[in-house]
Amino acid sequence: QVQLAESGGGLVQLGGSLRLSCAASGSALSIRGMGWYRQAPGKERELVADITSGRTTYYVDSVKGRFTISRGNAKNAVYLQMNSLKTEDTAVYYCYVEGVQAGLTFGSWGQGTQVTVSS
Repeated sequence: QVQLAESGGGLVQLGGSLRLSCAASGSALSIRGMGWYRQAPGKERELVADITSGRTTYYVDSVKGRFTISRGNAKNAVYLQMNSLKTEDTAVYYCYVEGVQAGLTFGSWGQGTQVTVSS
């Protein structure tokens, strides 16, 4: 079983910064892709950014130039550095990890962390 531990959300003023962290744990784990999704009230969950095992990244247009996704050296952690935050970035952010564990593919979600940007 894969477990994800998220941290780093909170309340920040317009234009401020936050860094989200997500660490995956489990036996016989080989992680392929890691990413961050967000869901604002009344809206569908959307992919914000993701990163492959080869560190190829993707960003949704609305965060390009402001957010940076990265993976830890051990590759079982993923981070999202969020700068120049806007009120429209307010949402619950979820970490998503996919890979192989004991020969079986998996996809796991974190519990979510609230990010609130105040004006």
